[in-house]
Amino acid sequence: MAIHPTAVVDSSAKIDPTAEIGPYAIIGPDTVIGPRTKVGAHTVVEYATLGADNVLHPGCYVGTPPQDLKYAGEKTRLVMGDKNTVRECVTINRGTAGGGGLTKIGSGCLFMACSHIAHDCVVGDGVIVVNAVLLAGHVHIGDYAVLGGMAAIHQYNRVGRLAMLGGGSMNGQDVLPFANTQGDRAVIRGLNLLGLRRAGVPRESVSALKAAYRTLF
Repeated sequence: MAIHPTAVVDSSAKIDPTAEIGPYAIIGPDTVIGPRTKVGAHTVVEYATLGADNVLHPGCYVGTPPQDLKYAGEKTRLVMGDKNTVRECVTINRGTAGGGGLTKIGSGCLFMACSHIAHDCVVGDGVIVVNAVLLAGHVHIGDYAVLGGMAAIHQYNRVGRLAMLGGGSMNGQDVLPFANTQGDRAVIRGLNLLGLRRAGVPRESVSALKAAYRTLF
């Protein structure tokens, strides 16, 4: 186990012997850090369970209290899967009692610098969250969605699987799966054909999606 001597680790934390904790990091109460996960310098992790092979870059905040005026200090959690990358100054808040007490992150996601994931959000697998994206509370993000820089998602909204959201989009409604959506306020612009191709979606399925799109929109 590689824990830098300047790190502060709560006595209740459980850290896998293969994990690495960097200089001046703070590992708070009720934290579980899985195999080969790396926690960078000056990072704060608390009330969180992190799986294997995650990389938390310096200065991010994971599992910290929600920015919700109703939050009264109740014990809630953040759960993160495997092989996620969390870049500098990212904030991922734990849940609230009113939202089920859990913020959940899948596996294989990239959270670029200065993005924010609020309380009770559910983020699927393979999601890319570009710089300065803001997710309000209770937002659900489907697998392999890409959220362009400085986009914002209103609370309780859903972003569908394999959606592509344009940079700077302000989203007050749900975002359709498999589609490109952009603008302020954001409107659908067509199918996310590039994302579908990258994901290996069969040609016949893409054709069916095109037919559905023409019918609905």
